[in-house]
Amino acid sequence: MSQIKLSSFVNKLTIFSALIFLFNSNLFGEETIDIWKKDKKNNQTISENSETKENNKIDYSKKDKASGEIKITDKDTNNEPTLNLPGIFDPEKNDLSMNMWSNTDGLSIKNTFNRITKIKLSPLSEELFVNTIFTYSHPPTKNLSQKDFLKLKLKWLVDNNKTDLMEEFLNTNLEFDGKSKLIKYLIDYYIASADITKSCEKANLINKEIKDKYLDKFRIYCLVLNKKKEEAQLNFDLLREEGRSDNFFDNKILFLLGLKEEPDNKISDKNLLYFYLSSITVENFKYVPSEKTDKNIWKYLTASNLISTEELDDPKIIIKYEIAAQEGTFDKNKIFEIYLSLPFNINQLINAQTAHLSLTGYESRALIYQKILLSDNLEKKLELLFLLKNLFSKDKLNNIYADYLSETLKSYDDKDIPENFKKIVKKNIILEKNKELGKIKYDDKILHRSKVIKYFVDQNPDKERANKDFLGVYKKISKNKKYFFSIKDVILLETLSSDGFEMPKEFDKNKLSKNLTVPGNINALIEKDEIGMLMLKLIEIIGTDDLQSLDPETLYFIVNLLNKAEIKKVRNKILNLTLPLRV
Repeated sequence: MSQIKLSSFVNKLTIFSALIFLFNSNLFGEETIDIWKKDKKNNQTISENSETKENNKIDYSKKDKASGEIKITDKDTNNEPTLNLPGIFDPEKNDLSMNMWSNTDGLSIKNTFNRITKIKLSPLSEELFVNTIFTYSHPPTKNLSQKDFLKLKLKWLVDNNKTDLMEEFLNTNLEFDGKSKLIKYLIDYYIASADITKSCEKANLINKEIKDKYLDKFRIYCLVLNKKKEEAQLNFDLLREEGRSDNFFDNKILFLLGLKEEPDNKISDKNLLYFYLSSITVENFKYVPSEKTDKNIWKYLTASNLISTEELDDPKIIIKYEIAAQEGTFDKNKIFEIYLSLPFNINQLINAQTAHLSLTGYESRALIYQKILLSDNLEKKLELLFLLKNLFSKDKLNNIYADYLSETLKSYDDKDIPENFKKIVKKNIILEKNKELGKIKYDDKILHRSKVIKYFVDQNPDKERANKDFLGVYKKISKNKKYFFSIKDVILLETLSSDGFEMPKEFDKNKLSKNLTVPGNINALIEKDEIGMLMLKLIEIIGTDDLQSLDPETLYFIVNLLNKAEIKKVRNKILNLTLPLRV
């Protein structure tokens, strides 16, 4: 058996997969055409990703805990059971370990995990969460199996629509529990986006070991779409022989294969695939969604322009569209198109602010919306805009209006806004946070903003040079008898000490931090080597907050814990975001 470092595992696996790719036949041919009337996206060539067969397996159970190495074994010659540990990131990427969950009770992990999933995490919190739970690692030894732990992780991906991570996970892990569900989600996601070509690409991830009626049916359709009719016919016949087809699917595929002259006009919303097949085979296709209609079908109808907002005379349908827009399954902009199409007489438009009181729901909102478009006085327009906001809020439809209101307010010059509206206008503008970090402005008069922090910012810091810089800056600062060591200064000093920097003789860590505390229950996690749980706790603490908004005391104990656990890469990232002055 050969041994490799965990950090080279992904590269080895990538090379291996590439070799397999060269020897296996493709599911789809090179040429695709747009043969169906409802394919709104331009069909491009479907990528040639062949089915990958797993000949070698990573045996994590043979990991040498002392050396941090794992063994690759040939499954044909090794009769010992293997332990598959699905993941994306090598532990060393974030200074984590293969045994980060081993000492933790699974129930505690599950409870903390579930609490976190109910929080709208800040970008950094989410990044730390993803990096933690998708690190290759052993499962806890009690109360949570690898299968159930993985189920929690994949559910989070689906619930948060993390399609990029799903694809990365599928490309990185050959076999795992829940693979078919993940593939099905991606397929439906792209069908709902009216991107059938992209959806068919995901069918390349379906291997022979996966037996799923829905995926098998979709695979057959993609073969037809890609002019692989003989292969499609063989797979279709096999599906029918196994009793895994039905009359609806049979009729649609027989027509698409050219084995049936006329399509039936049946429409099925049993699932998204059936609905899609209905939309491309039924002449003059028309479908009115209801409250029970699946969200993916709503999205497909919108993406494919199969919903007409013209000549809407049924109030119930308009209300359905509003609810769908609120839930994100219908285009919010189309709601305003509907409002614009509703007829009002001249008296209603002139006296809209009183006339809307005699109307209810969408009619009231539509009247005020039209009045806004007709108004040329800014103060009056602002008054109407916030009246409309109240009308949306009244029916709990805030999601429809928030972006429209923000963009409208942004279009006005600040100097033209009346003084009595300035505060409320500012409050209702949705600001896009600048993801680019500003340039660091070093200040050697303040320790935590001095050139010393280059040690945490630079890619390859010179520790010896950084230590000299630190001693020089510290000496200058100590001459200033009025200088007060802030909590951020203490954070920097403790971190440098933790990393083995030479400290001034007068430096007394305990004296500086005597009034700063670290929660004992979290500190105990380090002592018990529960590093995964430690990360979850820190993620939960940061939660929705940006690091810059955390109070210094909280920042102190977060960095203190990361120092003790020697999770330096995460720590450095946090220090880079919180210590420097950026302009």
